[in-house]
Amino acid sequence: MKIDVNGLKINYEVSGQTGGPWVILSHSLACNLHMWDPQVKALENSCRVLRYDTRGHGRSDAPQGPYSLDMLGADAVGLLDALRIDTAHWVGLSMGGMIGQFLALNYPQRLKGLVLCDTGPLMPDEAQPIWQARIDEARKGGMAARLKTTFEDWFTPELLKQNPPVLKAIQKQFLATPVEGYVGCIEAIRKLNYIDRLNEIHIPTLIMVGKEDFGTPVEVSQIMHAMISDSTLVVLPAAAHLSSVAQPEAFNTALLDFLKAH
Repeated sequence: MKIDVNGLKINYEVSGQTGGPWVILSHSLACNLHMWDPQVKALENSCRVLRYDTRGHGRSDAPQGPYSLDMLGADAVGLLDALRIDTAHWVGLSMGGMIGQFLALNYPQRLKGLVLCDTGPLMPDEAQPIWQARIDEARKGGMAARLKTTFEDWFTPELLKQNPPVLKAIQKQFLATPVEGYVGCIEAIRKLNYIDRLNEIHIPTLIMVGKEDFGTPVEVSQIMHAMISDSTLVVLPAAAHLSSVAQPEAFNTALLDFLKAH
């Protein structure tokens, strides 16, 4: 389904238990709401689940960029308002976790709980040339030019060798991402800087990270855990950046335990 939010059409899906606590799932850069397919069935038994395509991704509009994290956060708040969702648990992976930090810092009254997965609070200066190279590569060769190196960042060598069907689904999402949306969102996340404000977050928070995530490594999650007072840290073995895809059972167990506790 699509709904008008902030001058663009946002694609979303709602499922699960009517009257259950709302759980909002926010995907990674260059994926879409179907990134969460391995989680939905586990959540639907007890929760009302909202998945959506971030601006520039999936079936949502992809206006010309650059975008900003404030803009992506405003889209999220606008979506909640449009669907008349007062409060919810936010589950965000990578870019989705950055949007979650924005909400926790600027709209804490809208969140019952915060789940930050394979994400960070700061984009260091040394990462800027890397992001620019990714932009240049995508503009020159399309999303296919970014596929191999991205998958090497997202998944362990063992999982890539096994090549389960779920990887084909993620590949399809990646290649279908509009270059304008990919670049627009890179421009947003490359300016990420919430590191000095993390101690302002007092919402119950679960931090999850793949043990082999070298993009947002365990050490970054440990820093976030130390700075967010009411937080729990879970490290998922045999997983890299897309830990929810690589280790769905362990991910879902930790997520459901957190939701039941809060």
